[in-house]
Amino acid sequence: MSPIIIAVDGTAAAGKGTLARNLARIYHLSHLDTGRLYRAVGFKMLKEGKDLADREAAVSIANSLTHEDFDNPALRNEDIGVAASHVAAFEEVRKILLVFQRSFADQPPAGMQGVIIDGRDIGSIILPAAPCKIFVTASLEVRAERRLKELHQKGINCIYEAILEDIKARDARDETRKASPLRPAEGAYILDTSTLGIEECVKKACAYVESKYPEARKHIE
Repeated sequence: MSPIIIAVDGTAAAGKGTLARNLARIYHLSHLDTGRLYRAVGFKMLKEGKDLADREAAVSIANSLTHEDFDNPALRNEDIGVAASHVAAFEEVRKILLVFQRSFADQPPAGMQGVIIDGRDIGSIILPAAPCKIFVTASLEVRAERRLKELHQKGINCIYEAILEDIKARDARDETRKASPLRPAEGAYILDTSTLGIEECVKKACAYVESKYPEARKHIE
């Protein structure tokens, strides 16, 4: 069987990361969360006191990233996510990180059945030829509630209205940027998670994956 290649895209807080991690476990895939690449750039921008609108600084930092930069626990912080959405709008930054992402897809680690990559433009720009593309979405209100719950569990005080406005603004930046605007890739399976639990989402996604790769489970059972 040829290596499995799954591209997962979607809106903020829709559940694409959780879905990708589950599919990686089920099918023995190497997983890349591309949001961490942009978050790493955003983190360094803030750490060095750079203006998030400074294109040259963002490009310079993107060029200097190492694998160690992607393992920083601080990358999951909400302010880093906001910074990431700003630097992701720079086409030059996206081109730099595109090379890293395609290289990851071309070289699945030994013992793995393939790769799964999640982000905002994987199916449309990074891996347009991927046989299996999933676009994860959910209503704005549901996504805001999920993010609020996640932050409260981390002990971070915040209010629903602020989270709602933040996600709305992030959607606007993602969908209107000139460089790789967020949109479902052609032929992608649209998975709306608004009313679904994790198990239901995974079940639906697995059915789609196995429609593209019928032998996927047989090779790991």
